[in-house]
Amino acid sequence: MTDPAPILTLAARRGAFPWVRLKALVLNGVSSVHTRRAYEHALDAFHLWHRPEEHGPFSQLVVQGYRAELETQKRAASTINVQLAALRRLAAEAAEVGLLAPEVAAGIGKVRGVRQTGVRVGNWLTRDQTEQLLRLPDVSRAKGRRDQALLALFVGCGLRRSELAALSIEHIQQRDGRWVIVDLIGKCLRVRSVPMPSWAKTATDRWTESAGINGGRVFRAINKAGRLVSDRMTPQSIFEIVERYSRALGVPVAPQDLRRTFAKLAHRGLAPIEQIQRSLGHASLQTTERYLGLEQDLVDAACDHLGVRI
Repeated sequence: MTDPAPILTLAARRGAFPWVRLKALVLNGVSSVHTRRAYEHALDAFHLWHRPEEHGPFSQLVVQGYRAELETQKRAASTINVQLAALRRLAAEAAEVGLLAPEVAAGIGKVRGVRQTGVRVGNWLTRDQTEQLLRLPDVSRAKGRRDQALLALFVGCGLRRSELAALSIEHIQQRDGRWVIVDLIGKCLRVRSVPMPSWAKTATDRWTESAGINGGRVFRAINKAGRLVSDRMTPQSIFEIVERYSRALGVPVAPQDLRRTFAKLAHRGLAPIEQIQRSLGHASLQTTERYLGLEQDLVDAACDHLGVRI
């Protein structure tokens, strides 16, 4: 990785403060794993784009130009705003260690984000599609049993992939006569407990018992022979599993869409929205309402009530 020559001072250009160290200052100040990953991608993208001989030193004008470039590429408003947030933090950290004049950092901090209008509808599965998805893994093989359990907890409990990666046997306990994932630490370190449907517990038991897992992480990497090769899985590997079965199903869904599927099916089954909120781990009810798309009902839509016939 080259030094951030266009960004800061002569000391940085001489290598006294390399790019990787400056980037680490930004990332270490972020508590959320998801935000840290997004910021790292944003900073790397900007570092590749920024050519000092063409764009000049790191400044408010350069960041505004970068924003215009992203808009030209038709990037989503949310994507552009994350990129700009990462650059604002970069400017603040650079000023803190004396690599950027405070007034330049302040100017960069004033670069406005892109206004976001409307709410993304997202994607989700119908009940029939969900059942088809859960039947896709070959449960005669260890990998298929693991993958079915993983998919079952996605759509049965509405967990995030990072939560599934961190899920342990010890989390799964009985409460009030039913199985519950207790004391799960989610986004922003919020702790919650999530009830499990019986079919998701059955799929999980089938996997853990056949793999001989009695404690520790529920989901683990396995080789082609079906043997455990690690005591854990990464969120990225879980993403790739969902992507593979999504292609087999013929419906483009990501892990976030399986969480949305949980919410949609629960809501249509008349589950109280407050209970859906608690299972998803949303801080506010408004977030759950946006997640469900309650502002626009695609099943009982406004156009269905027009009374017009041709």
